[in-house]
Amino acid sequence: MTEILSADWVLPVSAPPIEEGAVAIEDGRVAAVGPAAELGSGTQYPGAVILPGFVNAHSHLEYSVYAGFGDGIGDFAAWVDLHTQRKRRIGFEEMLDSARLGAAECLASGITTVADCSYSGAAGVAAAELGLRALVYLEVFGDAAEAAVQQFAELRERVEPFLSAQIRLGISPHAPYSISPSVYRTCFELGLPVATHLSESASEVRYLHDGGGPWQGIDWLVDPPGTTGLRLLEREGLLDPRLLAVHCVVVEPDEIELLARNDVGVAHCPRSNAFLGCGIAPVAELTAAGVRVGLGTDSPTSTPSFDMFDELRAAIGLARLRAERADALSATQALELATLGSARALGLDDEIGSLEPGKRADVAVVSLDGSPFLPWEDPATALVLGGSPERVLTTLVEGKVRYLRGEFEWHELRQNGAGARRRLLAHAHRADVSAAAPSR
Repeated sequence: MTEILSADWVLPVSAPPIEEGAVAIEDGRVAAVGPAAELGSGTQYPGAVILPGFVNAHSHLEYSVYAGFGDGIGDFAAWVDLHTQRKRRIGFEEMLDSARLGAAECLASGITTVADCSYSGAAGVAAAELGLRALVYLEVFGDAAEAAVQQFAELRERVEPFLSAQIRLGISPHAPYSISPSVYRTCFELGLPVATHLSESASEVRYLHDGGGPWQGIDWLVDPPGTTGLRLLEREGLLDPRLLAVHCVVVEPDEIELLARNDVGVAHCPRSNAFLGCGIAPVAELTAAGVRVGLGTDSPTSTPSFDMFDELRAAIGLARLRAERADALSATQALELATLGSARALGLDDEIGSLEPGKRADVAVVSLDGSPFLPWEDPATALVLGGSPERVLTTLVEGKVRYLRGEFEWHELRQNGAGARRRLLAHAHRADVSAAAPSR
C-alpha cells in the first residue's frame, strides 16, 4: 500500500526543494518524491515542510535528565570529572528511564536516527522500544584491554535482544585521556563501527601532551601519550572510515588533513562546545578538506536539550562568528549537516539522510503556520531559523509514525525521568556531604 504525504514544500536535501511537493512511501521506503500534482496529495500538511528526519551524529540518551549539572563549573576537566563520578552512582533502571525520555525527545524534535555513545546499554533498549533508529556505541574505559573487552561483553549481552536492522551495534573507547593505546587497538579489532571523543578542549590536549594543567589529580585518567588523540590514533594505525571522531574542536591543519586522508567522520556539537567553553570547531576548514561532517546534539549534560533546531541555529551562528562572515554557513548547508551530512559521517548515507527513492522512509513534517517566516521566501531558511520541536507535526521511521503532535504519551516518561533525576541528585548530595565531612 502506498502512502502519500504532501506539503507546501518538500526538502529532499540531495535535490532542489519542491514547491507543493509530495513523498510517496511503500513498505517503509521512499517510493517517489515530486510535485503533488503528479504523485497525488494524500495526507496534506498546509503551511508545512516535509524533510528527511534529522540524523543526530552524537547523543547520550541516558543523560536526558542531567540538565544543568555542573553548569559553569570552570574548566572542561572539572566538568567531565563531576559527570563521570555522578553517573557511576545510579543503576541501569535509572539509566533506562532517562534514555526512554531522551529517545522520545529526539523523536519530538524530528530526529529519526541517533549515533549514541551508551554508558550502560540503556540507549539501545530505549531506542528499540520507541522506534528510534540508532547506532549504539557501547562505551568502554580504562587501560587494560582484557577488562575493556569484559565491559563491552557485559553491555552487549544487555543490548543483544534489541539489535536489528534499525538498532545497530558499535563500540566507543571513550577518549584518549580515559583509554590506553592497547584498549583502542582491541576495540578496533572487533570490526565494529567506532566512536571516540577527540580534541574537545585545549586543556585536554595539554594533558595528553605533558600531563599538566587542570586535569592533574583526576584519578581515573590513563597516562598521557605525549601527543594529541588524533596523532595517537594515527601512530597506532587506527584512523579509518569506521571511526567517528566526536568534537574535534582543537585541531591543527595537519590533523584536519589526517582526518580527510583517512576518511574519518566527524560529529560537530556546537552547543555543547559553547556551553562548556571549549571553543568553536573549524567546520568550514573540515568540510573544505573533504571531511565527512555531521551535526550532533550531545546531551543535556552539557547542552540544554536534544533540540536539533537549536543545534542548527547554533551551528550557523558560531560558524559565522568564527569566520566573521554571514555567508560562512547557510541554512541550506546547516540542514545538510544535520541530515545527509550526519548520515555520511556515520557511513549510512546509502540508507538515510535524504528523501530519495529506495531509501528508508525516515521523515519529519514541520509546520511554520503562524510563524513570521510565512509567506515563504526560502523554505530551508524558514525551517532552520523558524523550526522548533513544538512545530514538529509528525516523525516517521521506516514509514511508521513514531511521534504525532498532541497524541504522544509524555506523562509517564517525564514522571519516570524526574524520578531518575531525583535519585541521581540524592546520591550526588550524599557523596558531596561525605566528601566534605571531617575525618576522624
